[in-house]
Amino acid sequence: MEVQELMTIEEVAHYLRVKRRTIYEWVKNRRIPAIKAVGQWRFKKEKIDAWLESHQE
Repeated sequence: MEVQELMTIEEVAHYLRVKRRTIYEWVKNRRIPAIKAVGQWRFKKEKIDAWLESHQE
């Protein structure tokens, strides 16, 4: 079984090269796939990659 990498707000912001505030706004508006675990937002890297692919022009 493969373990999926979970990213924090800080990590996903760095990965996408945007500010943390942008990630919070996207989560609030449900624009980016996220999971709330133990009161903190987490992001599956594979979901972020798929989300990026689906938003390419």
